[in-house]
Amino acid sequence: MSDSGATPRPPVPPAHSPLFRAEQFVWLTARVLEQRLFAFHFLNGAADPVEAALDAYRNDDGGYGHALEPDLRGPVSQPLHTARALHVLDAVGRCGGQRVERLCRYLTSVSTMDGALPAVDPAQRGYPAAPFAPVVDDPPSELLATGPVVGLLHRNEVWHAWLFRATDFCWEALESLEKSHPYEVHAAVAFLDSAPDRPRAQAAADRLGRLVREQRLAALEPDRLDAYPVATGYAPDEHHFPHDFARTPGSLARAWFTDEEMSRSLDFLAAEQREDGGWPVRRHQWAPAPALEARPAVTIEALRTLRAYGRYVG
Repeated sequence: MSDSGATPRPPVPPAHSPLFRAEQFVWLTARVLEQRLFAFHFLNGAADPVEAALDAYRNDDGGYGHALEPDLRGPVSQPLHTARALHVLDAVGRCGGQRVERLCRYLTSVSTMDGALPAVDPAQRGYPAAPFAPVVDDPPSELLATGPVVGLLHRNEVWHAWLFRATDFCWEALESLEKSHPYEVHAAVAFLDSAPDRPRAQAAADRLGRLVREQRLAALEPDRLDAYPVATGYAPDEHHFPHDFARTPGSLARAWFTDEEMSRSLDFLAAEQREDGGWPVRRHQWAPAPALEARPAVTIEALRTLRAYGRYVG
């Protein structure tokens, strides 16, 4: 009997490859969203199922909530959830249309007087949140929250009135930085990699790279981690490495590191895969559910980074 009408099975990674081990981990532990993202990135999965899973986190105000970013619990929309949603939509090529128009209206509604985003909107009050994401009544604008959102919108050629002041805020915050920490630098890179003014972005990235090296924010020798300080408020082993700043070879941050430094960093990343097939979460683990929900996303990003640099994953 012919089975020509059957749904084709996805490709199976080689047994015991990093990808095969990660796949078992994802099916065992991940939320539906990360399961479908894994399938999209590594098993020829489609974008529609990813979008459908992401819709479960979308609110009527156009923002996203429901612990999409695991360290903020509860149903309310938050800038960090919405940044994560944009990251997902960008990854599957769906960052546009009415969905993003509504999202930009939400961003406008929660922006500060600067026209930029706070890390945590006060609507979070009353719901569980990580200790490192405090809820205050009048939160300031932060590059940490604004940079990735602005960068992703520019990357996808989205034009909305909200972007003008938010972009100006990112430039001013970035070009006045004197002391920073790794997550803020990640946000800056996310902005610079897609900012429309490329000469200005290149100059700002060169300056930021010097700051990263001078302040020893990147652990360049994974076998000598005690030689590199951990930022105030970070977990004791929450080091950041060259591959964390330059997720792809095309990132402006790639120029901050020598080939040897990047090779050591990628070797370390590959070796970080655990026995269960997943990669670890290095930040503070303040409750069981957020830690469990974060690991599949970290695992997917580790595999994508290794693959972007031509490393074997399976």
